[in-house]
Amino acid sequence: MTDAKPPAHLRPARVERVAGSSGTGRDTAGGTETGTKAQPAGAGAHARLEPAAELGFSGAPGQPGDTGDTMLHAQRTWDSSLATNRLDEQGVKLERQRTETKDVTVSVSLLVDGWPEDVRKSVGSIVEHTNARVLALDLGDVDGAGEVLDELADRHPDRIAVWHVAEEPHWRGGTATWGECRAKLLRLDESDVHVLMDTNVELRGDALTPLVAAVAEGAVAAGWRGVDFPDGEPEPVQMVEPGAGAAGPRRVRALTGELMAVRRGPALGALPEDAGYGRNADLALSLALQQEHRELVVPDEPLPAVRLGSHDVDPGYDARESRRNFDRVLRILGTS
Repeated sequence: MTDAKPPAHLRPARVERVAGSSGTGRDTAGGTETGTKAQPAGAGAHARLEPAAELGFSGAPGQPGDTGDTMLHAQRTWDSSLATNRLDEQGVKLERQRTETKDVTVSVSLLVDGWPEDVRKSVGSIVEHTNARVLALDLGDVDGAGEVLDELADRHPDRIAVWHVAEEPHWRGGTATWGECRAKLLRLDESDVHVLMDTNVELRGDALTPLVAAVAEGAVAAGWRGVDFPDGEPEPVQMVEPGAGAAGPRRVRALTGELMAVRRGPALGALPEDAGYGRNADLALSLALQQEHRELVVPDEPLPAVRLGSHDVDPGYDARESRRNFDRVLRILGTS
């Protein structure tokens, strides 16, 4: 697929206009949309039995109630109502996004190279909070992480597809590189939207819908965290995260790859397949996607996702390979 002929249900990649809101993730129990499941609200969740009493009055004519703290009580009630309305607005927006993107197919791709307990939590959170399909590539069954994948796939065969390779990851001295493995997962995927996710990320709710919504509306990619380069200089970089109250998805210069939704076709052409290591290679991928002035965005609301911890590798390897990838970033910035 290409931007010239986008997949069904995706608008052409937008050049100038910032993406509006829509989605695919799902946090609704029993839902059938691509994405995720949410718990039904309890009966009368927002019902107010005595609205007058909440403001310091009894509710009956001629009975003023307690006048000593009426204003304080009213202020607290007002603040509480604002908070409740804010949550209601977010819920309504998320449901609208799910409806608008219910026909968009989504897959989440994972490179599994150790840390089995994080793998269990990460994959489990995708299954619990979304309806997206999981595509996992196990590299050498490091520390039994491949066995954990098989266990999860046996439990959810319709949701999780697993491939095993004997080669260990590049950072352990093996031949399985980040770029080649990511490219393999992209080619195995047939979904409209492909989500790159690290196994040290756990979803605590529907974190996919806002990302998929932004892509469906015209962005070429949308991520949990973005990167800007102040004053056009490549260093230092400035991290950009979703912020409540923003006027819409915010355009950024690059995206980090810990949780990033992309249009699969353009991503295949932009992926740095010769990158041995992932750090800064994700920035290079998103910058290459953005080179033709296509939009990269972060959502306008914080996403329910957390880092489980740092997956540290040999410091010398990290410094060498991340610098090599950042040199690629500098080259792209020099031509964009």
